Amino acid sequence: MNQSRIQSILHEGEGLKIEFKQCRTAINRDVYDTVCSFLNRQGGELLLGVKDNGEVSGIAPENIEQIKKDFVTTINNPLKIAPSVYLSMEQVEIDGKLILYIYIPESSQVHKCNGKIFDRNQDGDLDISQNHTLVTGLYMNKQTFYTENRVYPYCEIADLDLQLIQRAKKLATAQRDNHPWKVIDNEELLKSARLFKRDYQTGKEGITLAGILLFGKDKTILSAIPHHKTDLILRRENLDRYDDRDDIRTNLIDSYDRIITFGQKNLPDPFYLEGTQRVSIRDKIFREIASNTLIHREYMNAFPAKIIIENNRIYSENSNKPHGSGIINPENFSPFPKNPVIAGVFKEIGLADELGSGLRNLVKYGKFYSNSTPELVEEDIFTCTFLLTDKDQNGNEPVNEPVNEPVNEPVTLTEDQKTIINSIRQNPNITKDKLVTITGKSRATITRHLKILKDAGVVIREGSDKTGYWKIIGEPN
Repeated sequence: MNQSRIQSILHEGEGLKIEFKQCRTAINRDVYDTVCSFLNRQGGELLLGVKDNGEVSGIAPENIEQIKKDFVTTINNPLKIAPSVYLSMEQVEIDGKLILYIYIPESSQVHKCNGKIFDRNQDGDLDISQNHTLVTGLYMNKQTFYTENRVYPYCEIADLDLQLIQRAKKLATAQRDNHPWKVIDNEELLKSARLFKRDYQTGKEGITLAGILLFGKDKTILSAIPHHKTDLILRRENLDRYDDRDDIRTNLIDSYDRIITFGQKNLPDPFYLEGTQRVSIRDKIFREIASNTLIHREYMNAFPAKIIIENNRIYSENSNKPHGSGIINPENFSPFPKNPVIAGVFKEIGLADELGSGLRNLVKYGKFYSNSTPELVEEDIFTCTFLLTDKDQNGNEPVNEPVNEPVNEPVTLTEDQKTIINSIRQNPNITKDKLVTITGKSRATITRHLKILKDAGVVIREGSDKTGYWKIIGEPN
């Protein structure tokens, strides 16, 4: 490990894949929590002998060999880290001070430290042992196969909606007149679309989860995954509940139609010409939100998918098997298929385009719809936020009425935001991860609520994200 790389790490600072520990004369006890969380998440780099702010404090020379020995012994002790793991340490001298560099790769297994499961996030190491949803998601992330390919050997053709299969054939033929689905029977279609498979590990064969989700009768779908649900919510006047709602628990093709209909019902469609052809940019945008929610969801996770239309934004969230973390940059975005079989069928019937086109379309048409770029966040819960309050590129007024409340008007909070405020009152040092535990919401949702509260002048953050605290500066309702 050369010094330039170490300097680069010090300059970048702590984050999802970098952690500093001081360890002047001995190893800090929480070092092993970090090792466990790096193994469980995306791997990372650990520097011993460095303060949280990136200042090199160094390890006492007379203690460094003992620290090396203690570290290697401990991580190979299954009572400490289970399963045990082999990691090496590199000694580096920076400005005359000794530090230890440890590279921790992402593991193919879920690890525990002292019997607890730790996961990594931007704020540090999170004990998720008692959070069943997060633990389940972590195990899913370690799987090397797509859950859409799970075989249901006792599911038969009779358990599918045959009219829906015929509809898919017509949609595919409308895309291409000589489409092969036009002349094959239902069982051949399932096999050609990879919806009927043999599991070569178990020897079982049958219709897959993807086949059930796409063409299953409602009772078949809910028998395979009882938690299946897409929640559509309009929240403009009644901010605590909703003004309109559609609770969808059906196949993905009908789900897509109902999502599009919900958008058409509750969003305006400004005039827009693409060349000489009028194009519904509202439908273009909502089509991408709908297909993303249905195609890229991790269906074995019980987290319910939501698409929410509010006064100033469209917001969606769904369970996810992440391949990265943080906000997606459209400039260097590399698409990764989450459910390639489902995506393939959607493409054949004209409900989706090639992989990666969705984000490009959202960026393209968002500029004309409300002069905004969507924010997509890749985490265990995938979120898409599309603002609706700015003027479009032609200087037209917002597509929705903006919230123009007087500055002195009291802020009306949702129930989740009230819970966050009460939690901050009780403990100003409370972390986002603790708020996740208290509210049962995703980390992305907590981050969103805190931003709303900060923008509304209700709370502020004093100090850094890691060592600071929350302060209530306004009195909400």
